[in-house]
Amino acid sequence: MTRRRSSRTGSSAEHRAAWRLTYEQTPYHSLPWFNPDPSPQVVRAVEDGFLRPKTAVLDIGCGAGSNVLYLARQGFESHGIDLSPGAVASANGRAHEAGLSVNVRVGDALALEFPRARFGGVIDNGCFHTLPVGRRPDYAREVARVLRPGSAFVLSWVAREHTAERGPRHRPSLEEVTKTFEEHFLFVRTEFHAGGEGEGPSVYEARMTRRTVPQPPPR
Repeated sequence: MTRRRSSRTGSSAEHRAAWRLTYEQTPYHSLPWFNPDPSPQVVRAVEDGFLRPKTAVLDIGCGAGSNVLYLARQGFESHGIDLSPGAVASANGRAHEAGLSVNVRVGDALALEFPRARFGGVIDNGCFHTLPVGRRPDYAREVARVLRPGSAFVLSWVAREHTAERGPRHRPSLEEVTKTFEEHFLFVRTEFHAGGEGEGPSVYEARMTRRTVPQPPPR
């Protein structure tokens, strides 16, 4: 059997430049996706213990850091990465103003600069659906690589059912997401949250755990 090679190639120069310009041209608090409060799915995962207390948790695509700050307040070892230096500067500035200790730096979701099994939890509230479709399996392998076996991954993305013009160009279906991640993760729960006028886009939320043994072959 031929073993598939894992890609460690990061994002394209065009993708990097686009995110750099986004935060250079618009103040973070004016961006349409910014919310000063933590994401509801992250709050729920903390409150019901899906994200194990006081573990090291990485927020991929952390933006201006609302989830990173929340996790730090809850006693987690809170880490965040973002492709945009402006986003990282905003997150670190907010943490400094709040007197919180966080670890936020420029980083690439497709080539995470962390050792294997570094984290006890990973969250992604809106990074995955911005990645090129062909690179999403690479992303899944990177998340699996930095997560300890059995640890939690909380993923949310704008749903295929969201038909408004504003939003990511490609909105993954639940089937697409399952195919992307199931080799490395067990799906614990998925939920659909319908959006509406004044309520934001329709989104899916998935809770997964890093597989402790390989996925069984088809039968």
